[in-house]
Amino acid sequence: MRIDKYLWCMRYYKTRTLATTACRKGHVKINKEVAKPSREVFPQDQVDVRKDQINYQLIVNDIPESRVGAKLVDIYRTDKTPKDQFEAQELLKYSKDYYRKKGVGRPTKKDRRDIDNFNDETS
Repeated sequence: MRIDKYLWCMRYYKTRTLATTACRKGHVKINKEVAKPSREVFPQDQVDVRKDQINYQLIVNDIPESRVGAKLVDIYRTDKTPKDQFEAQELLKYSKDYYRKKGVGRPTKKDRRDIDNFNDETS
């Protein structure tokens, strides 16, 4: 099976076009080599996928006939992604929530105090 189709079947990408684009950009590796979208994937291959700033590490167990349900994905792959990848993503999400949206205006007194308190704690 083609790697772009496999990633689509495993629900890592919503469409095959997104999976193909990720392969073309070099975000997908098979056995430590950058994979083109048409590269064939076989059982026991190690697939590395970079998506949303997380490096997923997968081992192919079996090749599905077509797109599988979310509950059946674990039958066809083994996920070896380290937990620290997901923890870093959580920290990034929290840091984005702290910043003000563009165009909201100047910080209020409360915002200013919070910023000053935060800077005092880190110093």
